[in-house]
Amino acid sequence: MRTRVLSACIALILLCLSKVNGQLNSTYYDSTCPSLLSTVKAAVTAAVAKEKRMGASLVRLHFHDCFVNGCDGSVLLDDSSTITGEKTAGPNNNSLRGFDVVDTIKSKVEAVCSGVVSCADILAIAARDSVIALGGRTWTVQLGRRDSLTASLSGANSKIPAPTLNLSGLISAFTAQGLSAKDMIVLSGAHTIGQARCTTFRSHIYNETNILSSFATSLKANCPFSSGDDNLSPLDLQTPTTFDNKYYINLKSQKGLLHSDQELFNGGSADSQVTTYSNNQATFFSDFATSMVKMGNINPLTGSSGEVRTNCRKPN
Repeated sequence: MRTRVLSACIALILLCLSKVNGQLNSTYYDSTCPSLLSTVKAAVTAAVAKEKRMGASLVRLHFHDCFVNGCDGSVLLDDSSTITGEKTAGPNNNSLRGFDVVDTIKSKVEAVCSGVVSCADILAIAARDSVIALGGRTWTVQLGRRDSLTASLSGANSKIPAPTLNLSGLISAFTAQGLSAKDMIVLSGAHTIGQARCTTFRSHIYNETNILSSFATSLKANCPFSSGDDNLSPLDLQTPTTFDNKYYINLKSQKGLLHSDQELFNGGSADSQVTTYSNNQATFFSDFATSMVKMGNINPLTGSSGEVRTNCRKPN
């Protein structure tokens, strides 16, 4: 009995130390908001059931948040008299979406545990639940992030990888965030869901040769040479609303929608990993889960840094 009591005390001390020292952990809200995970899952499931594309949009929100000064909820901040937000940055403007869904999730979380859960943590949980809702596998989300008090428009313009990057540029962009080339290749697999605007892939289908000609031709009707910038095409033409490994199968057939997609299978160092994922969906799912946890740990605010916003769109 004494041994069990001692073990429990040690576990509690370690948990408290982890919160003080800024380490994320999966049990962060177990006592302060025990219904958090079920609350977020229900809201995400409802949003994705209403619009399948929303799952990809929520995953992308988490990604674009983490790549700008860490996973701190800065991407959610609206412009104000004192803040220039990230929503109008080139990679985000007229493209990033799902903010209303995050507002809904936040309001539901606030209803069950007010002032406790950060918007940054909600993004991390919602990304995981979106993948599950579209057929992917689960992973354990690490929690304990706090929200930033400001945003970085310049960071959003410079740090989020562009669809025009070549393989070395993609590797460099991810390396700058502490992520490996392997992380980059597997996280790119999130493009097995979602859609892209014509303006992001027009040059790829009209001016480049590393794309199947018949595939390029099929895209031109919806993406004219000089108009239709906001017209959408699925990143994965086969199963655009199912989280699977078809993205990699498409790359092997030169059916990557974006230039940056096809760079992963273009006679370079990424070819082998793409082949592995195209042949083994379970390996892709496992590696994706690992890399999502790693990405979610990019420079989080913890402890007394930042705050827990009551409204994700503005500081308290």
